[in-house]
Amino acid sequence: MTAHILIVDDEANIRRMLGALLKAEGFAVAEAANGNAALLALDEVLPDAILLDLLMPPGPDGIATLEKLRERDPTTPVIMMSGKAQLTDAVRAIKLGAFQFLEKPLAPEAVLVTVRSALELTRAQAENRALRSQLGRPRVELVGSSPEMQRVRDAIAQVAPTEARVIIKGESGTGKELVAHAIHHASRRAGKGCVSVNCAAIPRDLVESEMFGHERGAFTGATDRRLGRFELADGGTLFLDEVGDLNLEAQAKLLRVLESGEIQRLGAERVQRVEVRVIAATNQRLEQAVAAGSFREDLYFRLHVFPIELAPLRQRLSDVPELVAHLAERIRPHQPVSFTAEALSLLQSYDWPGNVRELANIVERLSIIGGPEIDAALVRQVLPRSGAGRLEPALAGSDGLSGPLPDLQGRSLSNVLDDYERILVREALNRAGGNVAEAARALQTDRANLYRRMKRLGLS
Repeated sequence: MTAHILIVDDEANIRRMLGALLKAEGFAVAEAANGNAALLALDEVLPDAILLDLLMPPGPDGIATLEKLRERDPTTPVIMMSGKAQLTDAVRAIKLGAFQFLEKPLAPEAVLVTVRSALELTRAQAENRALRSQLGRPRVELVGSSPEMQRVRDAIAQVAPTEARVIIKGESGTGKELVAHAIHHASRRAGKGCVSVNCAAIPRDLVESEMFGHERGAFTGATDRRLGRFELADGGTLFLDEVGDLNLEAQAKLLRVLESGEIQRLGAERVQRVEVRVIAATNQRLEQAVAAGSFREDLYFRLHVFPIELAPLRQRLSDVPELVAHLAERIRPHQPVSFTAEALSLLQSYDWPGNVRELANIVERLSIIGGPEIDAALVRQVLPRSGAGRLEPALAGSDGLSGPLPDLQGRSLSNVLDDYERILVREALNRAGGNVAEAARALQTDRANLYRRMKRLGLS
């Protein structure tokens, strides 16, 4: 990716000389004649390094400009320049975070060496931040010895070393994001970031800003520049979860980026290149969505290079004991609970409509309310009453309401109904692992309506 250098100097000849020198080395160059213009330039492009003159009358000098630049962006290296600097000026600039101090007249080789050193330091710091973010993160582990899981491991081993786009298909809760991270960590991009975005959770009017970022003032409420997910994932992997929920307009913009490798922040004048590997996931049958006209066929083929299908848990029930042991240890690493053979058998007899996510919720609940050993009786109390895959909260009985009715004295019917609706919505969200789109489908409503109900009921 081309490095951008901002030159800030009140002398036009200096700016032209430095610009020609840096452009000849392949850098992109922007210029500013004073400190105020430099701050305005940051609204157009975020440079990778800044060359800043110390004395720029009559406006703010280089020290004052450096202070404001550090406030705006403390990571970009700033190289100070001056022919009349005092030692105190140099010391103060270094204390404020300047990378280096160059004396005029400028030696071209010294300028290039300093700029390259600044860019190399920035790159190393970014890689260190990425590596530190991995420390303490749970190791990506795919649990299960079933043939279905072995096929998934084989597929990951095949595709991870390549740059091919991957689409992961499977019901909600089958572990699509876990597989995406396994591919990333087994690829040459493992040292870079793996950025995830839930396409189903992005409001329609914020998709472009979320994906590609925006400049300050690009729209009402855009008080600061924001980097989009593509830019954050540059050099690494971008995981687009529930890609089938993107609207057609967003699909067209995503397709354009996949074809060109270029993005443009909202409100920005220039485009910039990004180098990102895209892994997508969906719980929908995109072939049917293409046939229905709700998903672009050209985007489908762009994403559908290497498909991986994840089996629902009901098709690999032999993995349940391994999953239970793994989840119990993760929930209580220092004192995991154990399960009797009868308890495990009962868990294997359930069809898990919420897949591994639902199993994780059940194991966590059992670990909280049970003793050191979980028996079948406790499992029966916690498991939903039906394994048929339809939503049946614990309060559902033969008449629709089990247990005593709440005391209606002093309460309106509306308040009582709100209580029951709150339980139903909360249970749907739990079963969907917090996925609002999935919970909305289970409740046979649309996502926007469910968001409104959650807000009214005080649920998040």
